[in-house]
Amino acid sequence: MRFVIVTGMSGGGKSTALKMLEDAGFYCVDNLPVPLLEKFVELISEPGNEIDKVVLGLDVRADQPIEEIVQILDKLENGGTKIEILFVDAQEDTLIKRYKETRRSHPLALDGRVEDGVRKERKILESIRKKADYVIYTSNLLTRELKEELDRIFVANEEYNSLMVTIMSFGFKHGIPSDADLVFDVRFLPNPYYIEELKHKTGNDREVREYVMSFPEAKQFMDKLTDMMEFLLPRYVSEGKNRLVIAVGCTGGKHRSVTLARELHSGLKNKGNYGLKLFHRDVDAKGK
Repeated sequence: MRFVIVTGMSGGGKSTALKMLEDAGFYCVDNLPVPLLEKFVELISEPGNEIDKVVLGLDVRADQPIEEIVQILDKLENGGTKIEILFVDAQEDTLIKRYKETRRSHPLALDGRVEDGVRKERKILESIRKKADYVIYTSNLLTRELKEELDRIFVANEEYNSLMVTIMSFGFKHGIPSDADLVFDVRFLPNPYYIEELKHKTGNDREVREYVMSFPEAKQFMDKLTDMMEFLLPRYVSEGKNRLVIAVGCTGGKHRSVTLARELHSGLKNKGNYGLKLFHRDVDAKGK
């Protein structure tokens, strides 16, 4: 029997993940009372039980002591029950934005401040997050991309990419991304914005990419950056890092940064045990 615990930050995508796993054929139970956890596992483990894939959702909103849950999970594993833990997470600003967009109050925000609720919840969930087998950050994931990741792990049973790498293009005029781990400035390259036929195009257009990459320094920079990433990424994996955001910036985030982010994404494909995602934050923003 495959027994999966799904937990994580409120607003991180736990409910969505549960629904996706249910659609994939898992028997799902959400927020089972702690005193019933051991009995539940005992019942579904009985010989002759036709249920062979179970997902249990655990949520801090159920006001259940996380430490007690962790102790019970340890006890079950010591008794021979194989348990997999999926933790869904997102950046603090993303969680706050999601709550404000839905006009919901955070379950732990007693004074009404979502920020305080998010920070309190993260501290409460720290112990179970450390036990997680899979940590998925949903800050920049589309719904279909989350489904693809879950299908890869729990349906296709492929090897889990312990490090999720997001390569993000952005414009400095719109601010450096708050979740960036590594930031690279490519404003040293000639700006296609000043070429009339390229001005209103982006790095997603072939003409812009060809212009940017026609300069020897662009190719040299990309070779050096790709080489450095190939050196760093395996070391991040070995250190247990779950998420890395590589931000490539130019003035407006439309031409040079988009081109080089695409080049880096292409150069790192299938190079190691990590997931790779390309995201253009400011490609549709106004300006150069």
